[in-house]
Amino acid sequence: MGDIFGDITDIEREFKDKGYVQGQEAGKAAGVVEGRELGFEHGFDIGKDLGFYHGWVQTWLDAAAVHPGFVPERTQKKLLAVQAAIDAVPTTNIEGAHFSDRIKEIQQKFKVVSAMLGVNIAAELPSNSLFDNTVKIWVYEEIVDGKKLTEIINTHHENVKYLPGHKLPHNVVAVPDAAEVVKDATHIVVVIPHQFIQHLLDTIHGSTRPDARAISLIKGIGISNQGMTTMTQIIHRTLAIPVSSLSGANIANEIAEEKYCETTIGCSDPDEAIVWRSLFNTPYFQVNCVNDVIGVEFCGALKNVVAVGAGFIDGLGLGNNTKAAIIRIGFLEMRRLAMHISGAQIQESTFMESCGIADVITTCYGGRNRRLAEEFVKTGKSMTQLEKELLNGQKLQGYLTAGEVHSYIDSRGVNDHFPLFTNIYQICYEGKPPHSIFDGLNVDFSNDTRTPSPAL
Repeated sequence: MGDIFGDITDIEREFKDKGYVQGQEAGKAAGVVEGRELGFEHGFDIGKDLGFYHGWVQTWLDAAAVHPGFVPERTQKKLLAVQAAIDAVPTTNIEGAHFSDRIKEIQQKFKVVSAMLGVNIAAELPSNSLFDNTVKIWVYEEIVDGKKLTEIINTHHENVKYLPGHKLPHNVVAVPDAAEVVKDATHIVVVIPHQFIQHLLDTIHGSTRPDARAISLIKGIGISNQGMTTMTQIIHRTLAIPVSSLSGANIANEIAEEKYCETTIGCSDPDEAIVWRSLFNTPYFQVNCVNDVIGVEFCGALKNVVAVGAGFIDGLGLGNNTKAAIIRIGFLEMRRLAMHISGAQIQESTFMESCGIADVITTCYGGRNRRLAEEFVKTGKSMTQLEKELLNGQKLQGYLTAGEVHSYIDSRGVNDHFPLFTNIYQICYEGKPPHSIFDGLNVDFSNDTRTPSPAL
């Protein structure tokens, strides 16, 4: 099959050049007067459905031609059947009712292909309703201004407590029962503070389909008596399904405002990577896939610890030069810890993806972990108190992950290998003054890219 991950962009470019144009023209030929060029993610309204299906089918047929064996033969036959149904639609003097009937016929064939390709998504991002018209999201039930939060979301289409000012699409349905949300989903997106993950998994265990897939957007790691465990490992262990990871320079409010950004998906299955990418990728949310699930996940968790350190610097008013030094050292300690824990499992190139250096930068300048750490220094209040005052009680991952990272490195007696992470922990939990963040930072990282430290 060659390098599928490396060719994803080429396939999509072919789709834009061929599938979109052919789909648009097919839609116009069927009597669609306002044909317009649309992205793969948005599809067509009913008046443009024929064009969408034409483009979608052509995309997968192109992918099959570029990568022999990538699309199963039985699926190719179904694709060709859909294409034949499209070609059979009259292109002139077509009546609206007749056109609608033909579209329904094509939709039935299309659904068969979608199921075979594993993209009958129930729990997807609100910005992408390509695969399932109804998007169910689990919402922890709370009372806001005398009303249930789920009722507010389903009535006013806005999460007024945690994402105020940003409207959600009407196809997004808030459900207070997590088991109900996942029971029919083939693909499950998991986004929850990492300290609550096990309780959630225990709740939905036994309700998921055996052929389900999951992707974790959780920015955290777990510590057990056996050592460090990633969220994907915890999800896989509990639900016994394949799990991928997504992380990147993705501040929530900016994504809701559709400001351009990038993200990284870690997926070990090339076929599944295509599906996840087609789910998340939009013109303003660009996705790159890598075959490094753990690497993506580690970057997403550990960058929050670095952001806490950057916030301390802002709170001390020490300027950009000092902050840049902390970011550099923190990034190198991230890479060192990831390498020491997993050895060769984590790819060096992953740290250059959006989930790596880009996420470190944006989180250290614009993230909530940085903001709370700055206020921690300026006010002397605890992180828990600041969460209540500034974030409506939302939990941040940075200082919690700092505690878990410290548990791991302290149990192995290698604190001196991670002076910045150690200092951040001691400032957060042991009452050390913020200025102590500079203690012992004269560390040599020059050999880290070649061999892990023998001390570990």
